[in-house]
Amino acid sequence: MSAACLAWAALLGLVLTACSRTREPPQPERSAATAATAAARPAEGLASEASANQAIPDLPKAGHGAAGSKIKHVIVIAMENHDAEEIYGDARNAPYIHALLARYAHTENFDDELPLEIPSEGHYVWMEAGTHRFSDAVFDDDSPPSSSVSTGSNLHLTRQIKNASTGLSWMTYQEGLNEQTGACPIEASGFYAPKHDPFVFFRDIAGDPPAKNTPYCAQHHRPYSALQADLTGELASYVFITPDECHDMHWDRGCPAENPIRTGDRWLQNELPTLISYAALHDAVIFITFDEGGPTPKLPFLAIGTMVKKGYTGTERYDHSSQLKSVERILGLPALPSVASANELSDLFEPGAYP
Repeated sequence: MSAACLAWAALLGLVLTACSRTREPPQPERSAATAATAAARPAEGLASEASANQAIPDLPKAGHGAAGSKIKHVIVIAMENHDAEEIYGDARNAPYIHALLARYAHTENFDDELPLEIPSEGHYVWMEAGTHRFSDAVFDDDSPPSSSVSTGSNLHLTRQIKNASTGLSWMTYQEGLNEQTGACPIEASGFYAPKHDPFVFFRDIAGDPPAKNTPYCAQHHRPYSALQADLTGELASYVFITPDECHDMHWDRGCPAENPIRTGDRWLQNELPTLISYAALHDAVIFITFDEGGPTPKLPFLAIGTMVKKGYTGTERYDHSSQLKSVERILGLPALPSVASANELSDLFEPGAYP
């Protein structure tokens, strides 16, 4: 074959090779309409793209727990409006809780720190700050967050977590969030009530004044339905879970027509096994607490996990200050002045587990 023929053959081969290549189709750009739709996803998607992509400096972080502590995560589940006698004395309506009592640790001397006439809100704020009274606000009713029903105090647990240099993080899962509640859920809707969410009353979280779209607040609130997916990864160091007003034993119009203790016990039976499995694999403890009692100020309180004493009944005097101080101790944080003198929950744990 002549040199000219060889040159033509080579050129033809190059053309055929180029024509046979498959080109990747161009990726469509994300339109503004698509972005707006994603940001406005309703209901369980509200703690979403728009807020989750904010550059918040304390989330995520890798560290968990105090130096040398065997406990790396604390998960608090807040139930409602029943005293110790109503729960511990009612195996018929609370069979699952009674099974937990036999397997884990509970207290029999956990007191409500507030008078019985003060409703939920003050108790939830107390779990976060060790008090319901501040220089700029007193939480003694169930009013929703506002410029006057909120505090500028930074003496509270999640502010400590945010400021910690040890890589701590926090997240709350609230059942019943939707478009009306806001991604920072300051408004009641359905069976969700902001009075059961302590974080929305602190302006350094929810804004000044508190607003539905405050980015930091939105990033640290997730609908409860998001928890199952999050359990496949790593939860925050401190997790606060509020069931809705049916599942927390509070009861409201439209809840199942049965004893509210039974409704809440069934919810725990459905939801806790996955959390207990997570706790075993990730060195976590679960606290089941009640905001306030009924006829008496003695409250139920359970500690669940592989590091708590099995079938143990604690007799020390505790309250929500003890709960808060113990969370601080586990996470390696200093005790807030408001809880400095409170007893800790250390006797509920196996030797060497509690820091």
